[in-house]
Amino acid sequence: MKIISLVKMDKGRAKICLEGGADFVLYKKEYMSYGLAEGEDLSEASYDEIKREILIPRCKKRGLYLLQKQDRSRKNLTDKLLEGGYPIDVVDEAIAYIDSFGYIDDERMARSYIRFYQDSRSKMRIRQDLKKKGISDDVINIALEDEYANDEMELINALLTKKHYDKEEASYEDKGKMYRFLASRGFSSDAIKKALS
Repeated sequence: MKIISLVKMDKGRAKICLEGGADFVLYKKEYMSYGLAEGEDLSEASYDEIKREILIPRCKKRGLYLLQKQDRSRKNLTDKLLEGGYPIDVVDEAIAYIDSFGYIDDERMARSYIRFYQDSRSKMRIRQDLKKKGISDDVINIALEDEYANDEMELINALLTKKHYDKEEASYEDKGKMYRFLASRGFSSDAIKKALS
């Protein structure tokens, strides 16, 4: 495989791009030890060794580190690792390894997210957020059914109180500002108008 480019990045790293679309990131000491340079050939055996000895262990460690910070969906964790410059086959292997310990659980992540945000976001907004994180509709429906306990009109009124919104004293601009705030939280137009009037 020919090395199409070796692009230097921050922290002494470089992105190595191979013909055929395989890209990966190594530190200077690592790519120098393999004699990698733009225009040079990389043997299949050397590439396999780089994956086995450097990329896969590093990707596993990075995935576990990301999960220490917060629960993540399978898709979200995959996307984060791909953004980190790991090839898809390396990411797949790391995800399988992490999953073997039960650390990736989309339903647990969805339930946790709902419990955390249900006091500040509508059911619709939470549904949209979870869809963006790659959670399936079935899992979202089950988790919302079990976890979302708020009445949305009560939630809107609680947010209005928290924002010190006074219906009687509010100017047209104040109403517009509050409307946009509540819409950004995913509440329906009808519910917002009813609460503001």
